[in-house]
Amino acid sequence: MIRVAAVGDIHLGPGSEGTLRPAFETVGAHADLLLLAGDLTRHGTAEEARVVAHEVAGLPVPVAAVLGNHDYQSDQEAAVAEELARVGVHVLEGDGVVLDIDGTKVGVAGTKGFGGGFAGRCASDFGEPEMKSFVQYTRRSANSLRESLHELRGAGCAIRIALTHFSPVEDTLAGEPREIYPFLGSYLLAEAVDDAGADLAVHGHAHAGKEHGMTAGGIRVRNVAMPVIDRAFAVYHLSANGHMRHGAHR
Repeated sequence: MIRVAAVGDIHLGPGSEGTLRPAFETVGAHADLLLLAGDLTRHGTAEEARVVAHEVAGLPVPVAAVLGNHDYQSDQEAAVAEELARVGVHVLEGDGVVLDIDGTKVGVAGTKGFGGGFAGRCASDFGEPEMKSFVQYTRRSANSLRESLHELRGAGCAIRIALTHFSPVEDTLAGEPREIYPFLGSYLLAEAVDDAGADLAVHGHAHAGKEHGMTAGGIRVRNVAMPVIDRAFAVYHLSANGHMRHGAHR
């Protein structure tokens, strides 16, 4: 059984140093890896990213992350990723990482993702260049997620996890105003996960949503935005036979 800790939307910056460090220092007792589902900073500056890096540096478990929309705000996303990578965080965008957890290969495929909406009420890449660009960005993100999950299967991963910031399903958005669903996620991400297969999909972004959801293909989705899980991290137990148990929050 692999124990997966996950949280998103922690929005750290100067003044919040040490806020999560005490909880994160206990993660080794509860989980085998930690996933960060984007919006790690407030305005996407390198200074804020250094605060995040301090919170997760030297943890006893591997850490994988994707960035969120807040992490892009100041056009310093490369610097944000670099600060995290400097302390050993696997920052993913259109790629994946294979982690050896006590002899079990666990693969994490990550992309920020983007919006566009969900089947029957979604944007299409038709018309103005701006609309085409919007949808094509999401499509590229979804395609990269699909390819990364396929590559992780080829690498022999017994467990594969899709990590995004934007949501792949509507289920975990319940509680948010329906008018903003198109800006919270896209069905294209779910299609990618269903096509390639995964044991779990984890995202953040929807602060007023709910934790539990599922893709049309039956893959479990978890919204781990901190305002939703109301803890430093949630823990999920995964086995190579596809079973999952919801562990305790910390």
